[in-house]
Amino acid sequence: MPSARLSADLPAANRFSVALAGSADEIAESQRLRYRVFAGELGAQIDDGGTGLDRDRYDEHCRHLLVRDTVSGDVVASTRLLDDVQAAAAGGFYSAGEFDLEMIHGLHGRVLEIGRTCVDADYRNGVVIAALWQGIAALITGEGFDYLFGCASIPLDDGGARAHAMLETIRGRHMAEQRHHVRPYQPLPRADQAAVEVASTPVRMPPLLKAYLSLGARACGEPYWDRDFQCADVFMLLNVSELNPRYARHFLKRADSASARRLAA
Repeated sequence: MPSARLSADLPAANRFSVALAGSADEIAESQRLRYRVFAGELGAQIDDGGTGLDRDRYDEHCRHLLVRDTVSGDVVASTRLLDDVQAAAAGGFYSAGEFDLEMIHGLHGRVLEIGRTCVDADYRNGVVIAALWQGIAALITGEGFDYLFGCASIPLDDGGARAHAMLETIRGRHMAEQRHHVRPYQPLPRADQAAVEVASTPVRMPPLLKAYLSLGARACGEPYWDRDFQCADVFMLLNVSELNPRYARHFLKRADSASARRLAA
């Protein structure tokens, strides 16, 4: 796997392309990356049947957004997108396995779920994350979604101290109003005294969670304790009309109607 260093003869902004998977083989590339990150790196319990792929019944109903390194040709980041129409065909949203989503069904307008987001360990930088969000922005622009939602995971590999520190920050600054809260089916246990003390220390947010917060998304209540993935899942909701103006200019204006049509084709 190539390292994150950028090619000397190719600017960072042009190093990565973003597009929807157009074939079963491209979807498998995403699933292979997911397995490598979730099972191989994070230790998630995934029954892959010896395939080396992370896949489930939702994949066939989702669109898969891929960020590719144009030098190596490798898929280095991906996420999958499930809209309100396809969610009906899938029997519901993926997040409904962790949270009571009654609130989502009461929102007015089109909704889009973002899930299974992952980035190769060698490529976790702002350029790749920006490419991923620019692809999402193209779909927002092209198809008129009003809300984005999904889970941002916080690792619990240190026993939960960092997670509780981040959650304290989120509760104080980034919580949605009560009517937009969802209920986790398996809440994360409350912090012990040691974690409470650590919570007063600034911590670095995971890239996906940081991106959600930068865009203006809000956390919708307490997190879900995902034991298989050894993480705390924070349910995030973004009202597209309330996008942080700085990021709206950066992402949505670059996702013009032409690029949106190319991505959705």
